[in-house]
Amino acid sequence: MSVNLANLDSHLASRSYVEGYTPSQADVVVYKAISSAPDASAYPHVSRWYNHIKSYTSEFDSLPGTSKAGEAFLGGAAPAAEAKKDDDDDDEVDLFGSDDEEDAEAERVKAERVAAYNAKKAVKPKTVAKSVVTLEVKPWDDETHMAKLEEAVRSIEMPGLVWGASKLVPIGYGIRKLQITLVVEDELVSLDELQEKVAQFDEYVQSSDIAAMQKL
Repeated sequence: MSVNLANLDSHLASRSYVEGYTPSQADVVVYKAISSAPDASAYPHVSRWYNHIKSYTSEFDSLPGTSKAGEAFLGGAAPAAEAKKDDDDDDEVDLFGSDDEEDAEAERVKAERVAAYNAKKAVKPKTVAKSVVTLEVKPWDDETHMAKLEEAVRSIEMPGLVWGASKLVPIGYGIRKLQITLVVEDELVSLDELQEKVAQFDEYVQSSDIAAMQKL
């Protein structure tokens, strides 16, 4: 179906959209019925509206409302509301608009888009920064019970702390140190505090060191 561009141009002279104050399915049905960009010199208001609605093409399916109001412009028919207007109403509407009005409309549309973007950004989940850490725990001597040392270290619980794999690494004279991997949420876990907790098991632990640390 074709669109009566003259009627549509008159309709849009004092409006931003075919119906209401936000893009809707009424705009979608009219936009799709127009085969190419309207002549801006002949239909300035349609041209302005067309370029604006074009920026919503990827969101067409999610726009609210129905196509009923837009269908009134298809096939050359004028919308019912326009047909019922008296001649006196013509005196109240500037069919051509003004530069000031168009500038104000452009600023309003821009503000709407910025507000929508900020709203989406505000609800976007925040990325949680995490690190993989290799902790080395040294015992007092070769008689230290390493299984109990590891059990004590793993008993430490902190929000954002997950213990991983471990192994015993020889360091000489029959002494082995515990090398254990852990994943921490950077904002929740202080490695200094973690090492202080490890040091509290002084029956088994001589010292601890952060051997490696890598951001996820």
